[in-house]
Parts: sequence; structure tokens; C-alpha cells
Amino acid sequence: MRKIAVAMAKGGVGKTTTAVNLAHGLSMLGHRVLLVDCDTQGQTSKFLGVTPKHGLYEFITGKDRKGEYISKRDAIYASRKNLWLLSGGIELVELKNWLGEQPRDVRQMLLGKALIPKKGTLDYLIFDCAPGWDVLSVNILMAVDEVLCPVALQAPSMEGLKTFFGYLMSAQKLNTDLELKYILPTMFDRRTRHSFVILKQLNKMFKRQICDPIHYNVRLSEAPAKGQTIFEYMDQASGADGYRKLIRRVNSDGSK
Repeated sequence: MRKIAVAMAKGGVGKTTTAVNLAHGLSMLGHRVLLVDCDTQGQTSKFLGVTPKHGLYEFITGKDRKGEYISKRDAIYASRKNLWLLSGGIELVELKNWLGEQPRDVRQMLLGKALIPKKGTLDYLIFDCAPGWDVLSVNILMAVDEVLCPVALQAPSMEGLKTFFGYLMSAQKLNTDLELKYILPTMFDRRTRHSFVILKQLNKMFKRQICDPIHYNVRLSEAPAKGQTIFEYMDQASGADGYRKLIRRVNSDGSK
């Protein structure tokens, strides 16, 4: 099973768009995928057009906010064929508090341990991460082996990437298997010189990790309003083509 965190220190760079479309694309190839929403905004549910009753909070703590027992099976929502969801939302504020109350020597590993499935149950575990650095962020980077970092081709994103490197290096001291596997340029706009300048910088800095850019495409912003992935909303859109390239690359790496 491959464990991938879609993460970046800055918001608004396409993390949820990437996590949702990557997860759905891999599931359409026949892979069994669990998408984990680790953001208090709970956007993945909206992007997929579903309203799970329970989610990550209940999965980890074993209880709902009223203190009633919730099984792990009931917390996982089947959103598409081969694609399951552990939703996020405001309950994650309480989950962070709960994690902070756990013994210091185990609190950073609780998420990873809880999400280890039976052998052969899943092919991919994909985390849609919130920007920032807290006990939940640390748990995610302890639970995964690979990081996919979306970088919008805009000046502020480079500063966010620099900040994220600091987080990543701290996590790698504890999780030696953790690797920055993919840099995904997003919001590539051929009409602006700035997009080309930043893309050139990224290609120079990350020759091995760089992926084909996701072009700016209004269809990518329209699809979530319909509760659909780009492949469901408009399969012929340039945004769909961009994510198909990413999916092929990730899938190819898994078959090596």
C-alpha cells in the first residue's frame, strides 16, 4: 500500500483539487483508495458531493461528539467505486485537542497506527492536508512515505514551499522513510510571464520530482460546485488531461 500526503504550507494552491482528482483517477484504474480529509474546512466531501455522517474524528477516537461508540467501519464512507472517504470538518479541532492529550511518546504515531488496514485491503492511502503545522500535521507525515506538493505558479507559493521544507525536514528526522516524491506545478497560465519564470525555477530545483503542470482551467473550479471530480464533470477539459498525466506518473511509479 502506498501512503501519499498532498501537502503544502500555503493554502489556495490546489491541494484538495489534487487530492480528490488523484484519488478518483486511481480508483478508476481499479485501485482501492482511501482518501483522508485532514482539514477543518471539510472540503473533500463537498468536492465529491457527499455528506458522510462520521469521519476521521470518529475513526481515531472511536466515539462521536456525544460520546457514543462509533466503529471504524461506520466512519469510512464509500463515495465512489473503489474510493472511500474519511471526512474532515470542524470536528478535527477536537481531534487535535484529543491527540494533544495523549502520552507524548505515542501521540505523533496514532494516526498511522490507526489507519493500517488488513493486508491487501487498500492500494493507496491519500491525505488531503491542511496548511500549517500542528499535532495532526505531524501525525500525517509520520504515517506516510511520500509527499506530493502542489505549488501554484505564483510568487507567494515559493515562500510557502520554503516554509514547507522546514516542516518536512523536521518530520524526516522522525520518519526516515519520508520522501518528497512529487512537485506539482498548478494554475499554469500561459498568458502570464510569471508562470513560465516560476516553472523554470521549479524545473531547475526539482529535476527528479517535477511533474507536468496543471494548466489554469475554469472547469476545475466549476466541478466541485457540482460535487463532481473533473473526470465526471468534463472529461475532455485541459484540467482533466493534466490530472491524467499525474495519475499515470503516480501509477507507473507504483508498478515499478
